[in-house]
Amino acid sequence: MVDPQGHNLIATAPGSNRRLTVTDVQTLDASAFVGGILLTQLETPLETVEYGLQRSLEKGMTTILNPAPGRPLSPDFLALPHIITPNETEASLLSGVAVTSLDTARQAGERLLASGCRTVIITLGVQGSLLVQRGEVRHFPAFPVTPIDTTAAGDAFNGVLAAALLEGRGLAEAIVRANAAGALCVTKRGAQEALPTRQEIEALLARV
Repeated sequence: MVDPQGHNLIATAPGSNRRLTVTDVQTLDASAFVGGILLTQLETPLETVEYGLQRSLEKGMTTILNPAPGRPLSPDFLALPHIITPNETEASLLSGVAVTSLDTARQAGERLLASGCRTVIITLGVQGSLLVQRGEVRHFPAFPVTPIDTTAAGDAFNGVLAAALLEGRGLAEAIVRANAAGALCVTKRGAQEALPTRQEIEALLARV
């Protein structure tokens, strides 16, 4: 659902997601953990996500967690992903710091590092995103667009972030490309149908 300002209001019917068990994933072990990156989120049972992250680390994969829907997570769990990508609401919930500005986002990111996270990228809507890791805090401004529907912007961001890293791009370049994808996504209505193509991302990067 979308409010009058174009912000998404998420309602979830978990269905089969809720039924995905550790045993289900274990039966696919030979084929599920052979790539370079595992990108996951929290719409499946926590123990299943935890198993997937642990198994991916054992296989030498890079792990990315989009902690959505937001919920409290233990320090041991937060230490599993190489990169965690909360939005303002999720970062507030996980850190205990109300994220309302770049400064509070930095505080939340630093608290998450202290809780066990390795690299934190907080997505901030019109303010872009903030990278927080040990020894570095860096703001990546948003691309200027007129939002229509913010549904799937986080999915676009995370998908392109993972794709760029798989292509061998550095983290900073990957975040810029992910920001571009999120910006393009909010200019269209819907979820999957709003996700931008590589050509659209390249065109935006060339213009701005």
